[in-house]
Amino acid sequence: MTVNLEIDGEIAIVTIENPPVNALSGVVREHLLALADALDGDPNVRAVVLTGAGKLFVAGADIAEFDRPPEPPFLPDVVARIEAAAKPWIAAIRGAALGGGLEVALGCRFRVATAGARFALPEINLGIIQGAGGTQRLPRIVGVAEAIRIVAENHSPNGKEALRLGLVDALVDEPLVPGAVAFAQAVVGQALPPASRERVVSAPAANVWTEAEARITAGARGAAAPPQALQALKHGIEHGVEAGLALERSTFLALRATEEAAALRHLFFAERAALRPGDLRALSPRPIETVGVVGGGTMGSGIAAALLNAGLSVVLIEQDEASVLRARSILAGLYESSRRRGLMSDEVASGWMARLETIIGYGAAGRCDLVIEAVFEELAVKRSVFAELGRVCRPDTILATNTSYIDPRLIADGLPGPERFLGLHFFSPAQVMKLLEIVPTPDTAPDVLATGYDLARRLGKVPVRSGICDGFIGNRILRRYRAEAEALVCGGVDIAAVDAAMRAFGFAMGPFEMQDMAGLDIAYLYREAARARGMPVPDMPGDLLVRAGRKGQKTGGGWYDYAAGDRRPKTSMDAQRIVAPLVGAKKEMAGEAIVSRLMATMAEEGHAILTEGIALAAADIDLVEVHGYGFPRKRGGPMFQAGRLGKT
Repeated sequence: MTVNLEIDGEIAIVTIENPPVNALSGVVREHLLALADALDGDPNVRAVVLTGAGKLFVAGADIAEFDRPPEPPFLPDVVARIEAAAKPWIAAIRGAALGGGLEVALGCRFRVATAGARFALPEINLGIIQGAGGTQRLPRIVGVAEAIRIVAENHSPNGKEALRLGLVDALVDEPLVPGAVAFAQAVVGQALPPASRERVVSAPAANVWTEAEARITAGARGAAAPPQALQALKHGIEHGVEAGLALERSTFLALRATEEAAALRHLFFAERAALRPGDLRALSPRPIETVGVVGGGTMGSGIAAALLNAGLSVVLIEQDEASVLRARSILAGLYESSRRRGLMSDEVASGWMARLETIIGYGAAGRCDLVIEAVFEELAVKRSVFAELGRVCRPDTILATNTSYIDPRLIADGLPGPERFLGLHFFSPAQVMKLLEIVPTPDTAPDVLATGYDLARRLGKVPVRSGICDGFIGNRILRRYRAEAEALVCGGVDIAAVDAAMRAFGFAMGPFEMQDMAGLDIAYLYREAARARGMPVPDMPGDLLVRAGRKGQKTGGGWYDYAAGDRRPKTSMDAQRIVAPLVGAKKEMAGEAIVSRLMATMAEEGHAILTEGIALAAADIDLVEVHGYGFPRKRGGPMFQAGRLGKT
């Protein structure tokens, strides 16, 4: 059964049991409607406790149904029936009450919860808004200002805050159900509070709406759902609950059918699958508590910060006192910045620096469960690091390289115990970026690979397995993307026009702006190394710029000019003069055509990566691009885009 019924004296206990997240599937909705009718007709039942089996209440609607036409019974009808029940329903909530789960709870006459419960209406993250009354019932319970935060700004109160807001009527300790039954017994026979939709709500001052509209529109960055969720909430306050419910439902159905919502659903399922690859589910990861990081530069310090944020102890290994002081200074800056911006809780902050140890040399590496190398991208340097680690570390210590390009097999050549070695490619800034490319070698043990995935989970990152090739998944596609952008310029398309087209598509920066920020010399040195190996790499416009001393923002100019202390790009006649020998006659090209060409290039490279077995699934490529390279989330990724156009 997906919904179970028990009777405890005068109290009926209805338990939704639809693992893994108690989703409100069609079958669950049917059972809830039938039980509402049956229990209203049972003279021995005076109240109903509604709860979820396992560790949570209900984590929302069944998202798998969203790719099909809506199927009756519809969730708004279920919520309305519970709300209109002759016997009061009491939602008993532990864990998460998300989306449709919270909407069902709002339809109940009372709500009780554990202190650690969490409440959210996260539909905007899937490109839709609430569709079963969340935008209308919530403000009538907690007030407009708080409802705006939850409906349109991803605020997620816990049980204690929910009690303060009036979202729950009481906190109960575990065991939850007996506590909820006791609450139900106490309210039976008392005058009931009005149903949620019938409660009176005060309209806020006009500036509350205007400030919320400005804030939410800016934060949405072009996403359609957040402003429309706010509009539905506002409409119900200004025109009444029935009008609000009607607008909410029509908006939900319209957004549900958009490409943006389909793209976000695609990423939702891909992200959920990424943390638990099927071939590793039966394996137990190795215990990791203390992690060594070799190299305290920007990348190494970022990795250390990510580990510290996750509650792990870190040994940061450097070669001399000056390097140690520099690394500690970088980490102290990251620490203070996180505290100042409210990104680090007091609990995390109190132990952050206390769990950091900085040392000179490799002696303390012997105490580490995992050591991550984050030194210069030079094979000889990396091999010397692993020679030392192989000498001092325990035989069961996992050893990982953060290389972006180099074949991990070359780095690990001669390492004792090669089965404990793998690539863990973090992205800068490592304490912020969510992508972690996991690159096993043919020798990597399955439980070591499983440990890499478990580490990603603990760090709050999205893991994607990559086979071994030059640049792995992400940098290989990036190289093609940049090369095609430069090919457009060689064909006469204006630099700024290419960047503008990609910004309009949803990227924060175009390819040339991105190169200027990262530094043109990075790709240049890669190409020079390939040329030194005898590979036929033709000159690119970017090579001419670097040779002329224009390496990007750090030198005051690259593809664009930059004023001192100002990162805004300005058209550069100097750059145009330098690249002119490789540029053809000026050519106008529509933004849509520019986007189409660059998307096709990315998808073509992605298809080659799939064909070669470097990536296991097209969705993995999309995760890499979205979480590591700024691909607009609302577009789903290059492979999703190609699939929508019938190109894969």
